[in-house]
Amino acid sequence: MDLYSQKAKSIPQKTVIITLELILLWISYWIMFQNGGEIILSWFGMKDAAGLIERRWIVFAFSIIVFIRLGFMMIYLLKRKIPWEESLSVPMAFALYYIGFALLVLPTNKPLDFIDYLGILLFAFGSFINSYSELQRHFWKKHPENKGKLYTEGWFKYSMHINYFGDLLWVTAYAIITRNWYSALIPIFLFCLFAFYNIPMLDKYLAGKYGKQFEEYKQKTRKFLPFVY
Repeated sequence: MDLYSQKAKSIPQKTVIITLELILLWISYWIMFQNGGEIILSWFGMKDAAGLIERRWIVFAFSIIVFIRLGFMMIYLLKRKIPWEESLSVPMAFALYYIGFALLVLPTNKPLDFIDYLGILLFAFGSFINSYSELQRHFWKKHPENKGKLYTEGWFKYSMHINYFGDLLWVTAYAIITRNWYSALIPIFLFCLFAFYNIPMLDKYLAGKYGKQFEEYKQKTRKFLPFVY
């Protein structure tokens, strides 16, 4: 966890991440709107259902928004050093969303309905929680009087890792739009990754850095899911 205390612009690593993400977006477009999906599904003896094109555009729009948010976070908010291995692992993780959901939406030809509109709202809400909570913390930390203090305000009053909760919401929204039961495996996997790996690792770092501040925060605040866990 020394990584969190190392500051660097990491321009080459960020350039690699953005470039790979753009390639993944192109592959996603190729899968859903050209013949890529048909080619890939044929490898498994399956056929493209030629589903509702509007549903695919929603999935692709989600991916564009995620890409923009990720770029903003890296360029403007992220101050820590990015190791070279992370410049490859981050795009690989996002390939699960850009390419995974692009493939999972292919068999769906169900018209858009109320559930899909709820999914769009969930995506917007999850994206807002994730980005706005990060911005709140960013601006708070810029004040000199807050140096060395643990941020526990804003949306972080409701969850110690409210930004991860926002991630879980918008990934779940992707799964809803595909209307494919297999898509549920992705948000379930993400929940387990956060709950059993990322959060324990980050909590260990925060406990070591902030000591009593973190222990007091931990006693009165849910860890991940607001009001639940």
